[in-house]
This record gives sequence, structure tokens and C-alpha cells, in this order.
Amino acid sequence: MSAGSTAARRLFTRRRTAGAVALGFLVVVLFQISLMLGAPFGAAALGGANAGTLPAELRMVSAVSAVIWVIAAVIVLARGGFGMRVPPALSRWGTWALVGYLALGVLMNLASSSPWERFGWAPFTAVLFGLTLLLALSEREGPPAGPTGVPR
Repeated sequence: MSAGSTAARRLFTRRRTAGAVALGFLVVVLFQISLMLGAPFGAAALGGANAGTLPAELRMVSAVSAVIWVIAAVIVLARGGFGMRVPPALSRWGTWALVGYLALGVLMNLASSSPWERFGWAPFTAVLFGLTLLLALSEREGPPAGPTGVPR
């Protein structure tokens, strides 16, 4: 196997991992937006202390959280080589910051009194943690993709 094909395989794997993480973050964004708009999922968020619709101040927390997770998705997509306009150092260090944040999220979800968080969000967050860790450990950002998704 040539060095070029090995590098291409690593890039493909890194891109798939980044895409999977970004998709997971999109799920979180949609959940946060639904909370912000008044969906009755309060038992599955913020420790489960607010069954039903969140109070107005916590809806704003969900709005801010949604924006943060969109930024997180951009960071991991940049790390995966999707051509986002993010400085390489930000994608590298940002990905590591997300690894730490997700590790903390797993622990907090496991410690939550909410069964939704313990049995739903904890495993989901653990998968995102593992994938983000793999992405953070990858060698470097990939080259930007062309219109077909193949690196230029």
C-alpha cells in the first residue's frame, strides 16, 4: 500500500468521524431549539428539574447552547478537513476543549437525577466524546474538499 493511499484513507476516516460528530451536535442543536421554542422536554434537560416546558430564562440558556453547539460543529468539521474557514490552531485546540467538555457532560449526565439524562443523554454524549477524542488524536486537519467531497 502506498503512502498516498494510507494518507487518503486516514483523511477519509477523519472526515467520516467529523461528519458523525457534527451530526450528533446537530441533534443537540435541534433539541435545544425545541426547548427554546417551548417543547415539553424539560425533564430531559438541565438536570431534569423542570418537567414540561422550560421557564423563559432557561429557554434563553437553550438558545445560547444551540449557538455554542453550532460553533462546535464548525470546529469539528474544520478539524475533519471540510474546508471551514477556521484557523488550524482553533480547530485543533477547540476539538480538545470539546473532548473535555463532553467528558464532563458524560459525568454530569450519569450523575443526574433525570432518567432521561442518565439513560438517554449519557450514552449519546459518551459516543460523541469517543468520536471527538478520535478526531482530536488525528494527525492534522485535512485539505479542503472539492465540490465532489474529494480532497483537492
